[in-house]
Amino acid sequence: MSKTLVIGCGGVAQVVIRKMASHPEIFPEILIASRTVSKVDALIADIQNTVATAEGNTDVGVSVNAAIKGRLPALGSAQVDADNVDELITLMKSYEPFLCVNVALPYQDLTIMDACLACGVHYLDTANYEPRDEAHFEYSWQWAYRERFEAAGLCAVLGCGFDPGVTGVFSAYALKHYFDTIEYIDILDCNGGDHGYPFATNFNPEINIREVSARGSYWEDGHWVHTAPMEIKRVYDFDGVGEKDCYLLHHEEIESLALNIPGIKRIRFFMTFGQSYLTHLKCLENVGMTSIEPIDFGGQKIIPIEFLKAVLPDPATLGPRTKGKTNIGCIFKGFKDNKPVSYYIYNICDHEECYKEVKSQAISYTTGVPAMIGAMLMTKGIWNKPGVYNVEEFDPDPFMDELNKNGLPWIETFDPKFID
Repeated sequence: MSKTLVIGCGGVAQVVIRKMASHPEIFPEILIASRTVSKVDALIADIQNTVATAEGNTDVGVSVNAAIKGRLPALGSAQVDADNVDELITLMKSYEPFLCVNVALPYQDLTIMDACLACGVHYLDTANYEPRDEAHFEYSWQWAYRERFEAAGLCAVLGCGFDPGVTGVFSAYALKHYFDTIEYIDILDCNGGDHGYPFATNFNPEINIREVSARGSYWEDGHWVHTAPMEIKRVYDFDGVGEKDCYLLHHEEIESLALNIPGIKRIRFFMTFGQSYLTHLKCLENVGMTSIEPIDFGGQKIIPIEFLKAVLPDPATLGPRTKGKTNIGCIFKGFKDNKPVSYYIYNICDHEECYKEVKSQAISYTTGVPAMIGAMLMTKGIWNKPGVYNVEEFDPDPFMDELNKNGLPWIETFDPKFID
């Protein structure tokens, strides 16, 4: 019987766990490990109570255990410091999982991969590694594990969220079905939601702010082109959302797609931001609150961005407040049978519908559902071969089918409006 270890219990992790719990036939046993085990226990209790009180299980005399029997996986909790390889190894040796789903912090990717190698456990994450002391992220650190995972007969799937993740699957799907050569890819990430706060981030504030305040970059003609932060702005009319300002950012899937999509000439990534968000962010930057450099405060060292994270709203609490929709997808230009082809594939996700289903806003939902699907395909042996891979290196069709079945249906058009 397959066991799955999930590390992390933030907003994305909670979506992953709730969606896994809806597939006990695939994930019969799940252990959730976090630094704060009380958060895990509260999540497990909520999942169990939700199922027990669902229609048909509302009798006062029916216990939670009786009501959920056969309807949920066996859910367990554990405490672990994901920065500590020895703790991770002890946990994995004790539990003996088939797969570890890493939805902790990107800083912890390498320690978790080290523990998986030591214990013979397959690995999946949603975001690539970045050092804690440097606002810089790339795949080179994790790609360096390729030979070790291959020699161990283990599979590691990197970046299995939405972007990165589904955007890579979209690219592989487009290449497989509609193109002989893809020359241009624009990835568009639009959040048209409103949580009602003057300033809050929709996922981990520390990671979000580091990402959007970094220099932009895109891949063109075999090399990186760098820009100032938020230097390139476009306006795009998103289906289901409307016109939004979007800005060119550096994003990790550009790096892997440039390697894995033959004949590519240019890849860009755009994300939408409202003016209020940008004004607040600029103010925080100006007063030093987004810095990752330690400062002395009250006789101890603190990192300003970590302090800022502590005072901002927890993204996991935004679900009941957030209204509106997201629209995330890819526009492709290339050739099929020597004829030009244009293709746009995207998903629209409703914040309020996500909350009704899994008590989360759509940003966490669109990241957590693909991670569950990737874990499902690995567990089934459909996506599982020794080595370290990005999602576009697998057959996209099974993943695309599961997107439609699990809450992220996709829309396609061959007459898209281009970003320029």
